[in-house]
Amino acid sequence: MIFVTKADGGVSYVSPEWTVFTGQAAAEAVEHGWFACVLPDDHEVAVTFLREARDQQCEYSLRLRLRRADGSYAWAMIGAVPSFGPPGRTFLGYLGSVTEIAVSGSEPLGAFGTLARFVPPPVSPTTPPGSALELVADHLLIAHGLIEQDHAKEMLPVLRQALMQAGVLLARSMTASDPSGRFH
Repeated sequence: MIFVTKADGGVSYVSPEWTVFTGQAAAEAVEHGWFACVLPDDHEVAVTFLREARDQQCEYSLRLRLRRADGSYAWAMIGAVPSFGPPGRTFLGYLGSVTEIAVSGSEPLGAFGTLARFVPPPVSPTTPPGSALELVADHLLIAHGLIEQDHAKEMLPVLRQALMQAGVLLARSMTASDPSGRFH
């Protein structure tokens, strides 16, 4: 599942897989509406952590539990990379992904996050990307993680530009499909 945020942290795009997974309509998920799908025990950790990531304008990974469409909860990894644009590398927001994960018994039981590092987990077969652009965004996010691991940092500026452009196009596609103009 792919998402795009604005600089203030409000969600401006969620892929259709969000609605399939959570049962929450995209129109309800925008801004901070998606928090309604976070397990109440994980809510404060998520809000505090995401505020810190936004304030530092750095990439991140956040593990928490999300409500599925059937009302049960599943562990998910949310991760994103920041987008910067002109003038002067202005922070524009994030392009990120949400992936259902299996948690082993040796890991901490609560929600937690990691700043300055995002390595996406493998794509879950239960939530494959819906459009070609979302698939491209998924691959760009995976490539970002691989570059970090391989220390090929000279590729990061090009990859981050591609991530920013994918985020802009995804946000535009949601705005174009909303005739009321509720999404930005």
